[in-house]
Amino acid sequence: MHPRGDPMSDTPFGFNRPGDGDDDRPQDPFKGMGGDMAQFADMLHRFADMIGGQGAGGAGGGPLNWDLAKNIARHQVVEQGDPSVVDTERRQVEEALRLADLWLDEKTTLPAGIRTPQAWSRSEWIEQTLPVWAKVCDPIATRMVDSMGGALGGGEIPADMQAMAGPLIGMVKQMAGAMVGGQAGQALGALAREVTCSADVGLPLAPDGVGALLPAGVEAFGSGLEISGEEIRLYLALREAAHQRLFAHVPWLRSHLLGAVEEYARGITVDLSGIEQAVQGLDLSNPEAIQEALGGEIQLQPEESPRQKAALARLETTLALVEGWVDTVVNEAADGRLPGSVKLAEAVRRRRATGGPAERTFATLVGLELRPRRLREAATLWRTLTDVRGVQGRDEVWDHPDLLPTSDDLDDPDGFVHGREEIEGLSDLDLSELTKPQEDGEPGEPDEKDDKDDGPDDGPDGGSGDGGPRA
Repeated sequence: MHPRGDPMSDTPFGFNRPGDGDDDRPQDPFKGMGGDMAQFADMLHRFADMIGGQGAGGAGGGPLNWDLAKNIARHQVVEQGDPSVVDTERRQVEEALRLADLWLDEKTTLPAGIRTPQAWSRSEWIEQTLPVWAKVCDPIATRMVDSMGGALGGGEIPADMQAMAGPLIGMVKQMAGAMVGGQAGQALGALAREVTCSADVGLPLAPDGVGALLPAGVEAFGSGLEISGEEIRLYLALREAAHQRLFAHVPWLRSHLLGAVEEYARGITVDLSGIEQAVQGLDLSNPEAIQEALGGEIQLQPEESPRQKAALARLETTLALVEGWVDTVVNEAADGRLPGSVKLAEAVRRRRATGGPAERTFATLVGLELRPRRLREAATLWRTLTDVRGVQGRDEVWDHPDLLPTSDDLDDPDGFVHGREEIEGLSDLDLSELTKPQEDGEPGEPDEKDDKDDGPDDGPDGGSGDGGPRA
């Protein structure tokens, strides 16, 4: 485990940069265990008996044991108290979500996205969001599991043991799937105790058409704020309903976010040094001790390739834009209706700045951390767009991913809104022209109609031509 002073000490999966640690460490993490392959095979069979019936990927058949992850997460929340949602709480949540959608109708052109308002316990949040977590985590889990199998399947295996190698590698992958599943379960169990709604981490976690609040999470969020429970519930309902409008009516957004995670995962390598050190000198006849050793940390090591950096920037920027848009429309809808809205908005910002659910969960499960600075700048950009282009002009930016602001645009929101000098004529363009389907060419190609000089690229900067200076 990391030393207590390490800022990542509370996250099961660390994040090492290339060159960190000892580059001369053995490639086979099981080499230091002593004994021969027959002993190791016997140990693996013992361990397989311990996790038998759970399968490498659980019910989903993927690399990570999600059955185990779910059981660990639910046990964690139940152990600390997870009361069932009572009828009164359910009615309050449903009414709050419906009222929130009515208020949002005045502040965005995107229609309501919630068809089924629900109130969830923490255990229900785990159950309902697990399918999406599987999509988010399986790409990196695959790399981790394959790396552990590959460590055993290298050239260290004697020729006379090759026949055993196949079953052993499969068994090691099963062990790795259970280990990673256990760590994911711990992370999701901790997160379930902090979230207030289905969209707290900025991903479309709820089933299609569902919007949900967690009454226990809402109560915990409002502790110490000296604001009425009804007002807190309505503010958080506004945030949930705003997220669901994006997820329901921006059809490319889900695949854009999850695709960026998968692209990033392709560049991840796995540092097994922590496992290697843990198994040094272990008693091969004690499967329980081996299970404990394999429950230690695995380090995720990015390759820092241009492709991976681009995927990381795309994911972080899109998540920041989602949250910034939600902040903008929610605070406009709450203004004049909820007396404590400014205080509640500050509570949300403070939660992010101290490492809220999104930051910690992505650091744990995906190896990413959201930066609060990006979220603030994204909100500034959306507010400026609203001032200059109005609600419709602002929301049209979601019509296509190529219209979205880039990371550079977040550094210069005013430049994105009213155009930069290096992009000739962009400040005179009508955003409606940019949002028309490109039937005569691929996205990013010059407009063959050439009515105006749109520049060589209809890409991310193509959304920059909308308006004049901020009021």
